[in-house]
Amino acid sequence: MTILVIGRGGQVARALARRGDVEVIGRPDFDLLQPDAIAAEIVRRRPRVVINAAAYTAVDKAEDEPDAAMAINGEAVGAIARSSAEIGAALLHVSTDYVFAGDKSAPYVENDPTGPTGAYGASKLRGEQLALAANPRAIVLRTAWVFDACGANFVRTMLRLAKSRDVITVVADQHGCPTFADDLAAAALAIAADPHHAGIYHCAGSGETTWAAFAEEIFAQSRARGGPHAHVKHIASAEFPTRAKRPANSRLDCAKLAREYGFVMRPWREALGACLDEIAAGGWRVE
Repeated sequence: MTILVIGRGGQVARALARRGDVEVIGRPDFDLLQPDAIAAEIVRRRPRVVINAAAYTAVDKAEDEPDAAMAINGEAVGAIARSSAEIGAALLHVSTDYVFAGDKSAPYVENDPTGPTGAYGASKLRGEQLALAANPRAIVLRTAWVFDACGANFVRTMLRLAKSRDVITVVADQHGCPTFADDLAAAALAIAADPHHAGIYHCAGSGETTWAAFAEEIFAQSRARGGPHAHVKHIASAEFPTRAKRPANSRLDCAKLAREYGFVMRPWREALGACLDEIAAGGWRVE
C-alpha cells in the first residue's frame, strides 16, 4: 500500500479518496484519541506516505474543549509522525492559517512568526511542531478557507441560507484565499508522488478576497447556473461576535510550494465554478 489517508469523514480526505489510489481510514475504525492504536495501524499497513487530513475543526467549540482539540490536533499528530518515521514513511500533515495571529498586513509566508489567538489554532500549531520534530520527512501543508461540494463549509452554508433568505449578512473585514478541497487534494497527491523537500508549505487558492465578496461571487455564479442566490449585506467582525477570534488576515503566500514542487493552485473563482457545477449536478441539495 502506497498512500494512507487519515480522516475518512473530512472534506479533504473525501477529495483525496475521489482523486487518488489511496487507502482512507478514520472513525470508528481508527480513533485519534488512542495514540497506541494509531501507531499500530500505521506500522501494520506500512504505507510509503501518510497524509493526515483528520482534525478537530470546531473552532468555537475548541474554546470550551481545549483538551479535546489538543489531543486530536496535537498529541495524535505526534503519534502519527513517530509511527510513520518508524517505518520510513513520509508524512503530509494538513494544517491551517489559524496558527498565525492574523494581524500581518501582507500574505503570510512559511517562516513568519506564529501566534494563534485561540485554542484551535494553538492545537494545530502543536501538531505542526510535533510532526516536524518526530519525522524528518514531515511536510506541513497549511491551507485556509476550505470549501467543497459536500460537507459543512461556507459555500454550502451560503447556498442553504439563500433558499430561505433574500439578504444575508457577511463580515467584510476578514481577508483570505478560498481553497477548493479538490485542488488541495491534487496538491497533496502531487507532493506525495515525490516528497523530497520536507518542511512547511502554504497551499491555498490563488487570489484573495473577503468573506462578503466571496459570498457575492458564490451567489453570482450560482444565479448564472440557475441556483439559489441572495443579496449580501457587508458588516464588520465586531457586529458578528464569535466564541473564538477569527484572523483578520488569512492570506497565505504559496510561492514556496510552486518553487519546490512546481504546483500552483488555480484561481479561487475558477475553482468555485467547478464546485458549483458539482452542486448543481446534484440538484442544489445543500441541506
